[in-house]
Amino acid sequence: MWVSNQSSLDDFILLGFSDRSWLETPLFVILLVAYIFALFGNISVILVSCLDPQLDSPIYFFVSNLSFLDFCFTTSTVPQMLVNLRGPEKTISYGGCVAQLYISLALGSTECILLAIMAFDRYAAICKPLRYPIIMNQRRCIHMATGTWISGFANSLVQSTLTVLTPRCGQRVIDHFFCEVPALLKLACTDTHVNEAELNVLGALLLLVPLSLILGIYVFIAQAVTRIRSAESCWKAFNTCASHLLVVSLFYFTAISMYVQPPSSYSRDRGKIMALFYGIITPTLNPFIYTLRNKDVKAALRRALTKEFWARTR
Repeated sequence: MWVSNQSSLDDFILLGFSDRSWLETPLFVILLVAYIFALFGNISVILVSCLDPQLDSPIYFFVSNLSFLDFCFTTSTVPQMLVNLRGPEKTISYGGCVAQLYISLALGSTECILLAIMAFDRYAAICKPLRYPIIMNQRRCIHMATGTWISGFANSLVQSTLTVLTPRCGQRVIDHFFCEVPALLKLACTDTHVNEAELNVLGALLLLVPLSLILGIYVFIAQAVTRIRSAESCWKAFNTCASHLLVVSLFYFTAISMYVQPPSSYSRDRGKIMALFYGIITPTLNPFIYTLRNKDVKAALRRALTKEFWARTR
C-alpha cells in the first residue's frame, strides 16, 4: 500500500533492497564513497589527458573517451540509487526511467566497442611500432571514436524502443536499482520471445564479437612481446596490456552475465549484484587500473599539481 500512496501512476517503483532494509544505510555509504572516487578518478584522467601535451597520443585519446563514458554512466544511475536508498520513496518518473534506460544502455554498448578499439591501438603500437603514427593518425582516431559512439547509441535506440513499447498492463514495480532491459522485460504481460531473441542477438554482436577480436589481437601481441629483447620495453608492453585486459575482464564478465541470457531466467539477486558491480565498481576501478597507476599519467598529474601550487603561491 505504501507504494500506491507515495507514487503517481506515471512513476515506476525501484525496489532495490527494500526487502532488506538493514542493507540500505551501509550500501548508501559505500555507493556514495565509490561515486566520489569514480568522479575524481575519471575527471582527473580526462583533464590530464586533454591538458598535458606529453599525453597527446592515441592511447590517451581513447582512455579519455573511456573515462568520459564511465563518468556519464555512473552519473546516469548512481544518484538515483542514492536518493532511493535514503528516502522513503523508491520512485522514478516514466521519463526518467526511459532516459536512464537509453543512456545507460548506449554508454554500455559504446564501451563494448571502445575496448576493442583500444586493444587494436595496443596491437598497432607493439606489433607495428614504425607505422604506428600512420595507422593511428589523429583523423582516423576521431573517426573510430565517433563511429563507436554512434554505434552504441544506435543499438540503444533499437533495444530501448522495443523494451519501452512492450505492454506491461499497468505493472510498474521494478525489482532493481535502476531501469534496464532485463528488469523491464520482467514486467511484460505478453510474450517476450521476440524481445529476448533481439536482446541475445544484439548482445552477442556487441559483446561476444568484440571480445573475440580482443582475444585474437592479444594472441598477436603476445607473440610480438616474446620477441622483444629489451626487458624494459617488454615490461612496459606487458604492463599496458595487463591493465587493459583487467578492465576488459571486469566489464565483459558482468555484461555477458547480464545480457547474453533470456530475461525469463533473470535472477533478481544476481542482477542486483551485477548492477552494483558494473554500475559503480567497474567505473570506479577503471581509471586507477588503467591510467592512474601509469607512470606517464602520474608524472602529468604531478606537473599539473605543481603548476597549480605555484600559481596559488604567487
